[in-house]
Amino acid sequence: MPARELGELLGGKGAGLAEMTAALGFSVPPGFTIGLPVCREYLSGGWPGSLDETLLAHVDALGTRMGRYLGDPDDPLLVAVRSGAPVSMPGMLDTVLNLGLNDDTVHGLARRSGDEWFAWDSYRRFLTMFATTVMGVDGAVLRIGEPGRTADEVRTHVGRLRTLVEQHAGRPVPHDPMRQLREAVEAVFKSWGSDRAQAYRAHEDIDGDLGTGCNVQAMVFGNRGPSSGTGVVFTRDPATGQPDAYGDYLPRAQGEDVVAGTAKTMPVQHMAEHQPEAYADLMRALRRLEVHYRDICDVEFTVEDGHLWLLQTRIGKRGAVAAVRIAVDLVDDPEIRLTKDEALDRVPPALLAKARNDIMARGGAGGAEEDLLTTGLGASPGRVTGRMVFTADDAMDADDDVILVRAETSPEDVAGMAASVGILTTRGGLVSHAAVVARGWGVPAVVGAADLTLTDNGIRSVNGLTLDASEKITIDGTTGCVWRGTVVGTSGGDELVAAQLPQLARLEQWAHEREVSPA
Repeated sequence: MPARELGELLGGKGAGLAEMTAALGFSVPPGFTIGLPVCREYLSGGWPGSLDETLLAHVDALGTRMGRYLGDPDDPLLVAVRSGAPVSMPGMLDTVLNLGLNDDTVHGLARRSGDEWFAWDSYRRFLTMFATTVMGVDGAVLRIGEPGRTADEVRTHVGRLRTLVEQHAGRPVPHDPMRQLREAVEAVFKSWGSDRAQAYRAHEDIDGDLGTGCNVQAMVFGNRGPSSGTGVVFTRDPATGQPDAYGDYLPRAQGEDVVAGTAKTMPVQHMAEHQPEAYADLMRALRRLEVHYRDICDVEFTVEDGHLWLLQTRIGKRGAVAAVRIAVDLVDDPEIRLTKDEALDRVPPALLAKARNDIMARGGAGGAEEDLLTTGLGASPGRVTGRMVFTADDAMDADDDVILVRAETSPEDVAGMAASVGILTTRGGLVSHAAVVARGWGVPAVVGAADLTLTDNGIRSVNGLTLDASEKITIDGTTGCVWRGTVVGTSGGDELVAAQLPQLARLEQWAHEREVSPA
């Protein structure tokens, strides 16, 4: 059985990693996967008695392969601990990066890398992520300003973080890397039962008994220097279906910086100018993945000192318009050649109807120029009007149509996102948490609306318009426009649909042929 079909054992991420390694030979950081049965055993009866010994054996084997060992103060192995459910649950489960750092190993990392700032920055990131993810410390108390641009400044920042963590958690972050690993794995298992994960599963009708895999991989560092970075990319535009790479890239950063929506990212095409060899490698990898999986793929990657590493792949979530275009285009693709029946199975009648409606709305008139608040990034197509709410709780309590307005969304907001007709964020890019979840759910969304400022009781635009929390706004998830009040689009008719999405007519014709001439 191909590794990619082992999702119910390894989880989606573990299966994807195994497939990219064994079947495709990509550069994937070495590691191992703790399967779903172990998670289910933990959830039903606590930490399995043999798991500590098994973890130690696999960590030692990984160290032998890498030539570095967890906890070695001279040349430490650091690992990433990532969840991996059998079905895509973006941002719902937990991750810890740079695990293995402590007051001793940070000096070894600095010596081996020749970059003291990089080592202390990695330690800063580990402490923050471990404290919030594993120890339950409120992330707000650890936001103590910028870490600084020199090694001494980041070292001082780390000292302040350690003090705050111990104050708020009642204990320090463990010094022993194996203790760190056990607690991180346990946090991944526990995250399956978190409120945010349960809310997401309820919306997606995902079986709550599945559990999650846990992937332990050697770290690769997107924050290592000017020739490093990280990103998330789709093989095609998941909103329109356009056959071009679509995603965000952030130089000298790690993956959480991109998906959290807190950093200003760059289009992935930025790599072509600044890291042309890594970009060419990425484009080749994206094409191979799409042909291999015969579908749009969602890929996480890191560039370390110019070398491309693939961290994850999965079938990409897409909007209705994209689903139509991609299905038909893959029928025509000479290397993929979906059958017409496969294309129809991917776009059921309800999704076809939604694609038609989205195109019709796209042709509708805009609002008055004086009512335009801003234009952000259209992250999930569709035009909706609703009353503004600023917390997930307010969205869940609302009896009317509401648009959730946030600086950025987090996994804790998913219940409120599910209750909203639209989502608007002032920060984040096209693969931020808000964008990915909204597209997967077909909820119109605009992200990165940086010209809007959240006030104590509403929003203020850069052109001076101010709205309080009781007012309605309209967002267009295709154009990125945000208006005050209600803006109703006018139907463009069949001619508009034919011009903008000719693939829809072909799918409808195939559906008719299948109906009148069933196999």
